[in-house]
Parts: sequence; structure tokens; C-alpha cells
Amino acid sequence: MSIQEGIKSYTEDKHETQSKKWFQKLIQESQYIGELYSINYETAKVIIHDFHRKEVGGIPSLSFLIATRVNPFVNENVDYTKEDSSIILLRVMDATLLPQDKDNERVKTETAQRLLGDTKENWGIDLDKTIDTNTRQTLLAVAGVQCRIIGTFYLDLSNENQQDSDLGLKFGCDISNYYPNRGLKVYKPNAEALEKIVNFIDDSVLADYKERFNSTSRVNLGSVRYASTNRKYQQVDNVPISIFPADLLSQKSALFGMTRTGKSNTAKIIAKSVYELRYPKNSSDSPLRIGQIIFDPNGEYANENAQDKDKNNNPNALKNIWAMNPKTRRDDEVVTYGLEEHQNDRERKLMKINFYDEKTLQTGKDIINSQLADETAQYFRNFCQVRFQQPNKDDYPKTKDGESEFWRELYRYTRRKLVYQTLLKKAGFEPTYKNAKLKLGTKHLFPEDFRNAMILATDRDGRKQGLMQNAATVFANDETSWDNLIPAFEGLFYFLSNDAYINFNNNYIASHNGETWAESDLERLLEMFLYTKGSNLIGELTIQHTKSIDEDYAELIYKDLVAGKLVIIDQSSGIYEVNKSTAERIVQKIFDKNQMLFRKGEPIIPEILIYIEEAHNILPSDKEGNMRDIWVRTAKEGAKYRIGMVYSTQEVSSIQRNILKNTANWFIGHLNNTDETKELTKFYDFGDFENSILRTQDKGFLRIKTLSNYFVIPVQVKLFDVTDKS
Repeated sequence: MSIQEGIKSYTEDKHETQSKKWFQKLIQESQYIGELYSINYETAKVIIHDFHRKEVGGIPSLSFLIATRVNPFVNENVDYTKEDSSIILLRVMDATLLPQDKDNERVKTETAQRLLGDTKENWGIDLDKTIDTNTRQTLLAVAGVQCRIIGTFYLDLSNENQQDSDLGLKFGCDISNYYPNRGLKVYKPNAEALEKIVNFIDDSVLADYKERFNSTSRVNLGSVRYASTNRKYQQVDNVPISIFPADLLSQKSALFGMTRTGKSNTAKIIAKSVYELRYPKNSSDSPLRIGQIIFDPNGEYANENAQDKDKNNNPNALKNIWAMNPKTRRDDEVVTYGLEEHQNDRERKLMKINFYDEKTLQTGKDIINSQLADETAQYFRNFCQVRFQQPNKDDYPKTKDGESEFWRELYRYTRRKLVYQTLLKKAGFEPTYKNAKLKLGTKHLFPEDFRNAMILATDRDGRKQGLMQNAATVFANDETSWDNLIPAFEGLFYFLSNDAYINFNNNYIASHNGETWAESDLERLLEMFLYTKGSNLIGELTIQHTKSIDEDYAELIYKDLVAGKLVIIDQSSGIYEVNKSTAERIVQKIFDKNQMLFRKGEPIIPEILIYIEEAHNILPSDKEGNMRDIWVRTAKEGAKYRIGMVYSTQEVSSIQRNILKNTANWFIGHLNNTDETKELTKFYDFGDFENSILRTQDKGFLRIKTLSNYFVIPVQVKLFDVTDKS
């Protein structure tokens, strides 16, 4: 025998031995339940015997079965290259009729009829008194089960380019052949085999996660659960199911279910699993710090919640996850933000800005614009168009005319800013300083000839005339109160349409190269003083204003996320409109920053995961088709910008379809109406579970499909415990 022939023989023997060991892991002779007698490319029918059903602990609806022609219990090894060397994975759907079932039903009916009125005896194939032995064993002991074909497990080389590499388990989501005239043995996987089936992940996916994140860690989510009636005799108790946190990165994940069905508990476990990537369990993995941000409308993530307790009956709070490692500090790992201080969270950062401060002036204006976004009146739209950007002297020519133009624009900007800040005061925002200071060149803001024109202005409406003349007096001061400026700017608005202003402006235009005294943005700001609705709506945002902070919290939050921190936004004290606009602005900041890094071709873009509780309050509904909405854009484009999203709500139909279509991970609890389950059945193989989802209301009983799984798995999710290290 040549060396090449020897190597080939050795490789073949090794592969046959490995094949047999692989199949013995998935198939147990004692788990035999029956024969597959009918099959097509989608479904299969199995005939089972009552004896075998009893031996394996029963066959629950939606349980997994496996069918194969391989017999790994004989002495011969298994050739993995043969067509028959595979295992078909089945899911039990319902009973199915056998040809003899008509006769069976007649026998059962006659037997039941004989026992009518007898409360001491029951009929059944396990009772000798009611049915003869031959009938029991040959006619009534068998039944048919309808199954759906999920896919095929088979073996192949772990390294396709290396013929002597080890064999690895593979899975295909269909069948490459079917056996209309050849039987297959059917088994119910035991606990060990079931664990391998439900936790299967392809080697290529692991390799991709290793390359992208240098992390192949998985965490325990709970255990396999087939039915609400979760009796312990089925011999598959406590089969652990794990998820890969990497499945969620740069992906969209949905948690659906009625209130108190375990959505928040699952979200906490997910957030904890992603957080713990910084402490890898696999020695070959590198620490991975992922920035996570949770919009928390009920304060259940940011605060100790007596409603959700751990196994020791202590209130749980996700914010305390940093304490798992005694070497860390909270501010290095977890940051909480809120509109108000909290007595049990002294380290909380206030999610407020100074609306008056130059550095955050436009930021505050953007927040107000969001508040007014749905208003249709033209004066609101005009106001939202105004932006504040202080003129930069370097942008003007280094000439006398250029310098004059710069100062003229600076005075105009200062005047607009003063009008806007006065509007804030009218809306109830506490000013940074007591009085409005006009010392930045009063004669340029409201020059004497302009004020004189105001004094001479007349109007048939005595109130308007009084406001104009009063404004001229107020504008003559170097410093005045904010309260004086409020009616003065209303008077200024009226003056800009008065004949006295028109005459003044004509002279001004002639001496200023065609430029009018009042620019359009000034008029747009002044018009807001005429309507109380405008200042009332703006006034709803006073909760976000502070005099003591001069930084934009959205910028601070993004920096925290880039540093890999867990950020929790406590929105429990905010009103709906404010919470919605705040969340949109923060997500817009995250999107814009990561998009900028992507467009610059930066090699590292920070991975960020966004959690949205009560998502129907924030995400656009299915009726909204705005493709430019930041949430829709994040759902459709976020993956390339390394932004993932986990959203949680009660109704599938409440989420915009473009977001649903881009969702990779699904966690589904109890839904109580067919409108929602029908919507759900459009995705993956959730149609198999429609009736179960409608019926079962057990807390934490979810049907789960993740990116690296090929099929939906029913799971009892474990209770979140911040100290759990499993």
C-alpha cells in the first residue's frame, strides 16, 4: 500500500468512526417511537405505538422528533457521504388519520357504550377488562402523528479544503431527498440530544463572530418548554437553551407579548448578556465593550423594582450590574439619566440643557422644533425654520467692507437671539440672568432713528399703537427686564407692517445696498408673540431646562456609549411628547455620529445597542410610511453603521412594517387575538405556534428565533437575577 493509499484509508476510517459517534449523540435506541410512513417536501406522517409513546414520556404538541435510516447501534461504521446518512428534524403538529381509524373509532364507540353509567371502570388499551388483547395490540395501540419538516442534520468536513479534517454537524432548512417508498425510524430526542439540537450553530457563523467581534460567548436564556401543561415526566426537563449575544449586535430584535408575560425580564437578560461580553467566559475571546442604551418609560431598569424580585426575594435593578465585578466603579460601567433627581440614585445625570446658553442654543431650539413638528399652522412652520449659528469673523473677507458685513450680521444674530430668549421667558423658562442686557451695541440693535419711527407710528387700533410706542421706550435702555421685552416684541411685530416702518425701511434699503432692516427670520420669531398656543406648547419643555448645565446631554450619552457603558434613560417622570422627542433626538445623534464615521472610512465604528420599552409610544406605527423617520432609517440602515435595536411592545401590528421586515431576532410571548398572530405568521415558522401563542398565558413562556438559529424554539425564560453568572 502506498503512502497516499494509507492516508486515504486512515482518513476514511476516522470519518466513519466520527460519523457513528455523531449519530449516537443524536439518536438513542431507547427513544424509538415509531415509523415514518408518508412524506413530502414539507410534511411527514408518523405511526407510533402506545408502548413506545409511554416509554419516552409522551409526545407533546410542537415537540421535536427526528427521523433517519441510519442505525448507529450496529457494529458497522457510518459512511457520511451516503444520501441516507442524515437526520430529518420534525416538529409535531397534530394527530393524523390512519386508514384503519374508522374501524378503531367503531371499536372505541362500542366499548364506551358498554361502559355508559359505570363510574368504576374506564376503557382503554391499557385495561384488559374492556378490550380483548388482540384488538388492543394490533388495532388500537397505534396512532398517526402529523409533523412539519424543519430541516436536515448531516455531516461534512469542518474544513472543505482539507480532506482529512474532522467531520462537523451541519444543518439545512429543507430536505435534499424524500422517501415515498422507504421507511425511516423515528425517535424522540432525549435531554442530551435535544440540547445539541436546539443549541446548534453552524461553524461558519461562529467563525464570522470570531472574526467580527472576537467573541463566541453564549449565555443561558432558559430551558426548552413544549407546552403550558409542563409536567415533569416527559424526560426532557430543564434542557438549557442558550443565545449568542453577538446575534443582537447590529441587528433588530423584537419582544412581543401581553403585559406581564416576561418581555422586560427577557430584555434585562439580553442586556446583561451583552454587558458581560466584557468578561468573556471563553479564554480565547477578547473583552468586548458594547455601548447599550435603554429608554425606560416606567423606571424599571433604572430603579430597584419590588415587582420583579430575584430568587432571594430581593428587588432587582439592571443598573446594579456593575457590582458583579468588585474591581469596577459604577461610573465606568453604568450611567443613568433622568429629567429629575432620584433619592435612591445620587449619581444620576440630569437630562437637561440650558436653553439660553450660547453653546446649547440651537440644541434647545431643535428640541422645541420636535415639540412643534406635528403643528400645521404656518407660523409654527416658519418658526421651526429659524436656526441659530453665530457668525464667524474668519468667514468674512479681511477688508473694511468684510468687517462691516461681519458686525452687521453679528448684530442681527444678537437681535434674533434676544427675541428668541424673550420667547423662552414668555413660555416659562427661567432666564440665566435676571435682566436682558442690551449693551452689545444698542444703537445697532434698535438705533435711534428706528425708535423715533416707532414713536411716530399710528394705528386705528389703540392697543397696537400703545405697544409700538412702549417698545420704543424699552429699546432705548441698555438693560431692561424680560417681562418688559415680551410686549415690546409684540409691538415690534406690529410696527414691521406699519406705514412708519415702510418709510423707514425704504431709506434703510437705499443706504444698505438693498438690504432690509428686518430679516425674514426676525419676523418669523416675532410672529410667535401673537399666539398663546405657541408659548404654551414651548412651555411644556421647561422640565428639560436648567441654568446649571451648559453641555448637551445627547453628546454626553454618545460619549458614554462609545466608551462601552450601559446607559439607562429613566423617562418615568416625563410626558409622552417630551419622551418621544427626546428619544428621537438621542437616536438621531447616535445615527449621525456613526454614519459620519462610516462615511469617513474609519476602521472602527462603535457597536451600539438601543432598547425601546413600550415601543408603540416611540416607534412609528404601521400606518406611518415616512421612510425618513429616524427609527425607520435606523432599522433599515443601522446594521452598516453598527447600530442594533431591541424593541418591546404588546402588539405586532403597532410597529411599522419596514422595521418588522428588518428584524432578525424574535421573542414572542402570549398574544390574545388572531389579528396579532396572523401578522406574526408572516415571519419565519411562527405559523406553527399560532394556536399555542393564543392559548398559553404563562409568564416567561416565549417562542424564540434568533439570527443564528434556523427555526423557532419554545423556551421558558429564566428569571432575571443581576447576580446570576450562568
